[in-house]
Amino acid sequence: CGLLTGAALVLLERFEAEAMLRAVERCKATMLEAVPTGFMYMLADPAMGRYDLSSLERMTTGGQTIPPATAAEVEEKFGATLMELWGMTELAGPGTTHAWACERRLGSIGVALPYVEARIGALEDSAATAPAGEPGELLIRGPIVPMGYYGNEAATEEAFDEGGWFRTGDVAYRDGDGFLWIVDRRKDMINTAGFNVYPAELERVLAAHPDVSMAAVGGVPDREKGELAKAYIVPRPGAEPTVDGIMAHCRKHLAPYKVPRQIQFVPDLPVNSTGKILRRELHTIDDGG
Repeated sequence: CGLLTGAALVLLERFEAEAMLRAVERCKATMLEAVPTGFMYMLADPAMGRYDLSSLERMTTGGQTIPPATAAEVEEKFGATLMELWGMTELAGPGTTHAWACERRLGSIGVALPYVEARIGALEDSAATAPAGEPGELLIRGPIVPMGYYGNEAATEEAFDEGGWFRTGDVAYRDGDGFLWIVDRRKDMINTAGFNVYPAELERVLAAHPDVSMAAVGGVPDREKGELAKAYIVPRPGAEPTVDGIMAHCRKHLAPYKVPRQIQFVPDLPVNSTGKILRRELHTIDDGG
């Protein structure tokens, strides 16, 4: 915590890309924190090259998954190390992160903190542990986990099991070396003809396209398959991506059932005050195509 170490904190009333960049230069900030979409906005802002960011020593991000290609670009353009961490309001702080002096993997949320237990519960039965590499629900146990939701026994019973494990609602997997990777929020999963499609996986692939600045994927109703994945794409400044080009890129990196069935190019995406994409609001910009 910056306050515990005596660091000065620079707070903005609302996220605005150039204001963030200006604050880094003006205050000679050594650490920068933003959600992944916030970094994407800063990368795409014309002011990106006008401010001195050389004071930065490290950056952190969380709140949503960040595509590895975007994380690498952030490190290159900002000239500092980016650390991805994971936490929840219920945990009152982070539950996982990367050790500063040890190996880290772009796109991973690292490993559980020393006082935290993390387990990947099988999607069909969270009491069973999913094997390495297989997605399941991220379960957390330890002193940062509360006893339950005050005055809401139903929510407590749904989120906590008898062993004290908290069901986070995040789908994740643990690789062979113990690093944790978030796949998506379980509630954001798109069910298309019985197949599970996770928007964040598609967004990571889309973000790796050179003409894409930001991307969000949501489900749209379909009479035959129940739901279809639709991608909303903000092009990079000056770029003119095509639907065919985006589709071809997706087919190279995704299983056929995961490829978005619809593409819509948009000037911006619905976000909250911190810059986090609001997937549930994508319908407000949908053109019905």
